[in-house]
Amino acid sequence: MSENTNTQIVQDAYQKFGTGDIPGLLTLLSENIEWTVPEIENAPFAGTSEGVQAVAEFFKELSAAEDITRFEPLEFIAQNNRVVVLGVSAVTVRETGRTYETEWVHVFSVRDGKITEFAEYFDNAAATRAFQKTAAA
Repeated sequence: MSENTNTQIVQDAYQKFGTGDIPGLLTLLSENIEWTVPEIENAPFAGTSEGVQAVAEFFKELSAAEDITRFEPLEFIAQNNRVVVLGVSAVTVRETGRTYETEWVHVFSVRDGKITEFAEYFDNAAATRAFQKTAAA
């Protein structure tokens, strides 16, 4: 597939996420998707999810844990089967009421019209502070 087609698939995924169409987003994933986000202490959705059902659970846990007040993909960079997206987000952790803002990088692999891999990179130290159940000493 072309880089433009791969970029469009990733943009479609963001559009579906932004409108809350998680079932639609899941149709863009390969059956053996590997979905990875950094470890965040006390966050139930952190780590690697494998397979569409596990990614569906990731989104359920993410929604329950965080109120995303800003989520903005800013730039899409494609080469071969990879699409890299630069963006920003602001989040309030529901359990603690704490917020964090971060720039992020998402790296997608796309094969045969489906997203096969996703990896997210962001300031997980800020997220961990926001997920702390008690104030740091």
